[in-house]
Amino acid sequence: MEFTIAVLQLEPERKNVERNIRKIINLLEGVKADLIVLPELSNSGYLYETPQELEPFSEDRHGNGRFLDALVKKTKQTGGVIITGYAEMDGENLYNSAIALSSEGPLTNYRKTHLYDREKTLFQSGNSGFSTFNWKGVTIGMMICYDWIYPEACRSLALAGAQIIAHPANLVLPYCQNAMITRSLENRVFTITANRIGKEKLGNSELSFTGVSQITDPSGEIRYRGPENKETVHIMQIDPEEALNKKINSRNDLFEDRQPSLYEILTDC
Repeated sequence: MEFTIAVLQLEPERKNVERNIRKIINLLEGVKADLIVLPELSNSGYLYETPQELEPFSEDRHGNGRFLDALVKKTKQTGGVIITGYAEMDGENLYNSAIALSSEGPLTNYRKTHLYDREKTLFQSGNSGFSTFNWKGVTIGMMICYDWIYPEACRSLALAGAQIIAHPANLVLPYCQNAMITRSLENRVFTITANRIGKEKLGNSELSFTGVSQITDPSGEIRYRGPENKETVHIMQIDPEEALNKKINSRNDLFEDRQPSLYEILTDC
């Protein structure tokens, strides 16, 4: 089957939701795709001193805020689902989240499981777990940035049936893009890593984001790698049914060959 995907690479601006909305809308001008993936925290930018400082630039998962509402409206033009990272407010708690949006509104919401560095001072650990949703007959899962370093994240989504794993990111370490080749290969899934670019500074802290957004396929082939420091949108067609075949050869199937009874240490520790 033919399924059109797009990855958007962006430089969000701290505390400027309206400008970030305009950037995304402009980058997506004329884009038609079944699935578009945006970076982590695309609404708010990354570095904040306290949860209270970030709170005004966060919104709830029901699509009532200005950022998510703008993207829901945009899906009516793109014709598919947009997955974006955003700062989610739920009562008094902040989460680093990713949400899948259609023209009808939010479809599902994921809260980042593995928080990186200063994120632990801003966000609650995600409590949503790893799940999938179906869009146009394709099963899609979500994870966020530093989740990549835990093989259990991709494996959980793959075992839940994910053919495509959407991966909004704000990467600062140099390892992820290469690691996602293995994540695709060991699970035989497509992965879409939508990374941000640019730098952010807060006090004595400065972060440089690595760009190089990436799409990998079930054979571990890199279908696309983006530039290091340019806002871009890349559109391509894939066949998600490739991810249904878990066979390495006639005798080996990635999932049928698993021995879960011997992996108990993974959950006992």
